[in-house]
Amino acid sequence: MSLNSPTPGLKEINALKKKLNWGEVPAIYHMVATSAGDLDGILTHGFESGYKSLLNKNKWNLPKLGGEIDENGRIHVKYKPKISLRHVYNEMGYELHCYPMVNGERLNRSLENSPHCPFKIWIPETMRRLFRVNSFVSFVFFIVQNGDEADMHLIKHLYRRVEELIDILRESFDVIDVRGYNIAEFYQEIDKRGGDILTTNHLVDQVNDEKS
Repeated sequence: MSLNSPTPGLKEINALKKKLNWGEVPAIYHMVATSAGDLDGILTHGFESGYKSLLNKNKWNLPKLGGEIDENGRIHVKYKPKISLRHVYNEMGYELHCYPMVNGERLNRSLENSPHCPFKIWIPETMRRLFRVNSFVSFVFFIVQNGDEADMHLIKHLYRRVEELIDILRESFDVIDVRGYNIAEFYQEIDKRGGDILTTNHLVDQVNDEKS
């Protein structure tokens, strides 16, 4: 996939999809495009998300981070919280997961009021997943077999949006590493394998076999 060509916005991509399909939009495209819309507004929508929660400094462990609250109620820290990120693909779709770094190790269990954790409370079941693109794996398989120009634009849009959101995290966090295939790399692997369902499932297992 070429990532250098200009990519239209989501509104234009959806309009192109309708034009190419005579007004009929496949359900799989609609699910992925809806998730793309959620990513576009993840920092402006009023509803709570794992991503927005992570950026809430009131949930940070200020003593560990050398933090203080100024006279205007703003929180400042000397040290950025250390986290590890991971691209995850499963039957639900694509997800970006976060793991706090505690004593040099990625934390994947519940921890509360620990002097070593950058967050006051960490509950992986509710806090680890920052966001999801629903039905993403199925969508990639679909477009390798039958994709059109709009589908390719949507994949590129998702890739760029996720990378932008990761860059925003880097502004507030010390991101130790980002593991797993990014969206562009995952698409390229599926495309290289010809979109075969068995090799697709094998790839999903392969990229997720590392235990966090």
